[in-house]
Amino acid sequence: MADAPVPLADDEIEAQLRELSGWARAGQEITKSFRVRYHGGVALIVHVADVERLIGHHADIDLRWDSIRFGITTHDAGHQITTADFDLARRIEAIAQAHNAEPL
Repeated sequence: MADAPVPLADDEIEAQLRELSGWARAGQEITKSFRVRYHGGVALIVHVADVERLIGHHADIDLRWDSIRFGITTHDAGHQITTADFDLARRIEAIAQAHNAEPL
């Protein structure tokens, strides 16, 4: 069996956030919103979901008419922030750029 994910300390979270432009901490998740029209957001979600399936880690996604918000936490670590969350954030960042989504 795989080891349980280890939550990061507050200072580790802050250090990681400094490396990710526009991502912020909201309680026990990291979040970022992008401006993208609805149908572009749907395509973005499909692309992100495919990557999430491959890595076995998933974001909470909120799609609106002209924006999309990602919230990431590690459910297997008791809904706390781990290195897996920052890995997924970096992947989402790259995918969002490929879909011309603009940070809010």
